[in-house]
Amino acid sequence: MINIVLHQPEIPQNTGNIGRTCAAVGAALHLIEPLGFSLSEKQLKRAGMDYWEKLEVHRYMNFTEFCEKNPHARIWMATTKAHTVYSEVSFGPDDYLMFGKESAGIPEEILVEHEKTCIRIPMLDQIRSLNLSNAVAIVLYEALRQNGFLGLGRSGELHRLQWR
Repeated sequence: MINIVLHQPEIPQNTGNIGRTCAAVGAALHLIEPLGFSLSEKQLKRAGMDYWEKLEVHRYMNFTEFCEKNPHARIWMATTKAHTVYSEVSFGPDDYLMFGKESAGIPEEILVEHEKTCIRIPMLDQIRSLNLSNAVAIVLYEALRQNGFLGLGRSGELHRLQWR
């Protein structure tokens, strides 16, 4: 199972959207505190719709606790500062994709210890960053594609009509 890790997310709507995406593909969501919101906030629930109960969520007090509880995790850290583009790496089916808070990203103190697994999404130099939920979706779906979309079926049937 692919894992999404959010390091100190600040905006409940982004986390709700990411939770909904995780629920749709069977990915676990890992939240590293402090969070910029309460998990009971209605914006979080609204963005995640009724999928929040279907989501596997793990919470950690800090990055150290996350590492202690996931000692063998292969963590890909998304940052605009990385040398490697996300599409140039080979994602495994149980990898962890980590994203930082909206205002500052993953702290550089963490990044320097993981330079070989830092990845970036290409964009114009004058743009600071992408929306967090969009960035998660881009990298997550590349990881899923590389692993053959394991376990994700659905034949594309219409609700009322039939394809010709």
